[in-house]
Amino acid sequence: MTMRRYSRQTPPIPVVLSPSFCLVLQGSKKIHSGDHILFAREGDFLTSLIALPAIAQVNADTLDTQPYIGLRIDFTIQEIASVITDSGLRVRPREKHSNAAFIGKADLELLALFVRLLMLLDKPEEEIIFLSGLIKQEMIFKLLTGEYCHLFFQQVFFDQQAEGIGKAISWIKDHYARSFTMEELANATNMSVSGLHHKFKAVTSMGPLQYQKQLRLQEARRLLISGQMDVTNASLEVGYVSSSQFNREYRRLFGLPPLQDVKEVKRQASAGLIEYVESGSFR
Repeated sequence: MTMRRYSRQTPPIPVVLSPSFCLVLQGSKKIHSGDHILFAREGDFLTSLIALPAIAQVNADTLDTQPYIGLRIDFTIQEIASVITDSGLRVRPREKHSNAAFIGKADLELLALFVRLLMLLDKPEEEIIFLSGLIKQEMIFKLLTGEYCHLFFQQVFFDQQAEGIGKAISWIKDHYARSFTMEELANATNMSVSGLHHKFKAVTSMGPLQYQKQLRLQEARRLLISGQMDVTNASLEVGYVSSSQFNREYRRLFGLPPLQDVKEVKRQASAGLIEYVESGSFR
């Protein structure tokens, strides 16, 4: 579990959402993914079921008197599948795919589980490791049996199907650094080009090629911020053959040319507006 506290509004930060569950205790957060905008307010939870490029911002509604506070739990599709198997839950598939990021309202039972996690902080390490795993399983079970169960089940189906959007997303993540056509991706996932594009956008709010582009640029930014590569090598590493195209698309996504953006990110980090780890990943 990760806790975040912000006492001032953050700038819009391009990120790749990881599969996770974020509970907003105070303040509010806005997530912009493709043409999909989500607002998470106090008492809401924000969930992403896949690696999803997005723009995140903590809002300034009440930061002067009530800082933003959020709790995040990361999970894997294997953990969800394990709870389904161990509990004997019966999954009811939905014909229509829902977006892989969504907002829900936390009930008292879910809030109580977070309280139990927080109460473990002063316990011995072996007790924390054992009991936190059990509480996390209970949390997943509550989500799978509650009001939003169909939204959590959908990713399990994506990954279990030999054909489908889950396979397309995994394929792009494995091949994002090279060019590919929609026809090639459709063949790799046994789908028609039109069906692939329609279903992919329904889940991610963006097309496959836009998804690939954002993964490329996010990885290039990570490499630059962490100091692992210069601009030229970072652009080549993520699959760009034209430096002018890389600079143009980088600026379009992040608002500044690469070197200026890195300087601005480090300035914001030193001012406490954002936080990033040594690898260049944002928190």
